[in-house]
Amino acid sequence: MSKQTLAALCVLTLLAGCSTKPQNPVDFYTFRDEPLVKQVEDGMTMQRVIAIGGTPSAMVDTPKGGTCNNYILNREGHQQAYYIEFDVSGHVVSKGFMTCAQHQQNEKS
Repeated sequence: MSKQTLAALCVLTLLAGCSTKPQNPVDFYTFRDEPLVKQVEDGMTMQRVIAIGGTPSAMVDTPKGGTCNNYILNREGHQQAYYIEFDVSGHVVSKGFMTCAQHQQNEKS
């Protein structure tokens, strides 16, 4: 392994450790070209998200009055949970490589 690759991996690991929502950087790299990951942005409407990613596997209400969509991303036989949270007005406020339940648990911590 080259020194540059090792250094980059160390930086990503440190940044992931400091994050308030722990996510695996390998998941981002693996699924970075998936439409939900690449195209969905904060502030986007739920209708636009569904047009990009299709029907979610589950929709759950959030304690803040919004909703959260669970998706399952598939790439080369590897499945990964991905959530997109919407505020009361139906706009994206957060997203990431975990389920809505895991995200809500992280919010409590």
